[in-house]
Amino acid sequence: MTETSSPQPSETPENVVGNQEAAASSRPDVLLEQLLKPEVQESLTTLVDNLPKLTEMLTVMTKAYDFGKSVATDPVLAEDTMASLSGFAKPITTAAKGVASAAIEAGDRVHAQGDQAQIGVFGLMKMLKDPQVQKGLRYAQAFLDVLNERDQQNKR
Repeated sequence: MTETSSPQPSETPENVVGNQEAAASSRPDVLLEQLLKPEVQESLTTLVDNLPKLTEMLTVMTKAYDFGKSVATDPVLAEDTMASLSGFAKPITTAAKGVASAAIEAGDRVHAQGDQAQIGVFGLMKMLKDPQVQKGLRYAQAFLDVLNERDQQNKR
């Protein structure tokens, strides 16, 4: 059901021209009414008084914009920045990859052994002599001490 729309009476060319003329003739009246309001006059006076400051601010902002634009589009600076960031991030990513690969390998070993390998009392005693286990236990103890201290402070 497609209906063709006929022009509305307000959309005829004569009415459109008439509306534009009415709007144009009412604009000066509306503008004059706005300019006669005391708050508008006060705002305009303040604006005119502050034009030198605004001009100075605009000049500074334009210079800052030009500088920022030149820095942002400078390929040498962008390349140097990326090189600096990659130099900073490379040791961190290398360490993270090492820890992740160790965790994956440890997980693979645990899955390979399955439930066959049980750790008994003597196995536990042997593990406690390992320096890495000692280091991990010291870290865990220090971490738990810090959590306990914070918990005690929060209760006060």
